[in-house]
Amino acid sequence: MTARRRINRKKALVLALVLLLISALTVILLLNRKSAPVGKTREITEAARVPESPPVETEEFIIPAGKTITELLAPYGFTPSRVIEIREATRQVYDLARIPAGQKIRLSRRAGEYQSLQLDLDSERYLEVDLSLSPPSASIKSHPVTRQLVLLEGLIKDSLIAAINQAGEQDLLALMMAEIFGWVIDFYVDLRPDDSFRLLVEKKFINGQFSGYGPILAARFTNKNQTFEAYRYVFPENGRADYFDASGGSLRKEFLKSPLRYARITSRFSSNRLHPISKIYRPHYGVDYAAPVGTPVQATADGQVTFAGWNGAAGRMVKIRHKNAYETMYLHLRALAPGIRVGARVEGGQVIGYVGSSGESTGPHLDYRLLYHGRYVNPQSWKFQPADPLPARYIPDFEQKVKVIQLLLLFPLTYF
Repeated sequence: MTARRRINRKKALVLALVLLLISALTVILLLNRKSAPVGKTREITEAARVPESPPVETEEFIIPAGKTITELLAPYGFTPSRVIEIREATRQVYDLARIPAGQKIRLSRRAGEYQSLQLDLDSERYLEVDLSLSPPSASIKSHPVTRQLVLLEGLIKDSLIAAINQAGEQDLLALMMAEIFGWVIDFYVDLRPDDSFRLLVEKKFINGQFSGYGPILAARFTNKNQTFEAYRYVFPENGRADYFDASGGSLRKEFLKSPLRYARITSRFSSNRLHPISKIYRPHYGVDYAAPVGTPVQATADGQVTFAGWNGAAGRMVKIRHKNAYETMYLHLRALAPGIRVGARVEGGQVIGYVGSSGESTGPHLDYRLLYHGRYVNPQSWKFQPADPLPARYIPDFEQKVKVIQLLLLFPLTYF
C-alpha cells in the first residue's frame, strides 16, 4: 500500500468519526428537548422576554395668530392650572406669554401621559419643556445645523431676484446682496441686461432640509461694465461685521442709493411734473417708489429724527437730520417702526417705517426726498462721499483673509 493511500484512509477515518460525533450530539439534544416539561419551557421563555416600552407618540401643530398658550393646550387635555405651572417653570428660560405665531409646537406622550413640549423659536432654536418632572423643567436647545459654503453666479436678464431664482436660490439672498451693494448700486434704476454677479455664501441645513442663509462672505457685481467687490470682515474686538473692497475701501457712502431694498420707481425728481391728484404742473422734489403696503422703509444714513407723525398731504411722514447739512424725508407711510419718534437716533439701513398710501396718494408708494443745506436735491444724481476705509491696524489681517476668500471664489469648499 502506498503512502498516498494510507493518508486517504486516515482522512476517511477522521471524517467518519466527526460525522458520528455530530450525529450523537444531535440525538442527545433532541432527547433533552423532548424530555423538558412543557410548562417549564413556557415559564423560562416568558421570564426571558423583556417587556416592551409603550411607543412615544408625537403631535405637531402650527401656532395661529392671536392664540394664547392656554388656548392652544386646552384641546390636548391641559387644564388652566397645569398650563400656569408650565408657564411658571419656564419663565426664567422663555416667557410663554409671547409665543411666536407661525412656528410649530410638538407634544410627545407615552401611554397617554405627556412627556415633553417643544416650541420652535426660529429655524435653529427650540424650547424644550420636560413634562415628566414636577415641576417641569425647561431649556433652549439648538437643532444640529450643517453648514455649506456655496459658490453662485448669475446673469441679469430681468431683475436681480429673477437671476437669483434662476440660480436655484430664494428671494432673500437677492435682498442680502442688494443690502451689501446698496450704497453704490440702485438695483432697480442701475441694472442693465447682462450685468453679472458671483458670490460665496453660507447655507444652513437642519436634518437635510435648507433652513436659511448665513452671511455672504464675498461678492462681485459687474454693473454697466464696472465691477464692485465686497469682502466681509469681522472686527476682532466686538464681532461687528462690514464689507470692504479688496484694498480695504468701504463700500458705504454717506447715503444709501435707495430707501427700499427692492422697489420700482414710478416718478422721478422734477421741477415741473403733472400732479396726479390736483392735475396741475408743479415741482416734484422727491423720487416715488412703488411697493406693496407694509414694505419696510430704511433710513438712508445715520441721523436723528426731527419729525415723526402726520403731515397733511404728505400723510404719515418721518424726517431725519444727518451730518454735513443733509436731511431726508419719507412720505405717505402706513405706519412708523417701533421707537421712531422725535429725537431718536437711527442708523443707515435701519427700518423707520412701512410703505402705505396716507395723505394725498393715488396708491401704495414711498415719496423719498433729500435736502442739502435746506434745498431739495435729486437723490439719484447727487454725488455722495465714501465712508472711511478700514483702519490701517486691521489691514494685514484683512488682506490675509481676502486671499483665502479669493481662492474659495474659485474653488468652494463644503464643511460641517
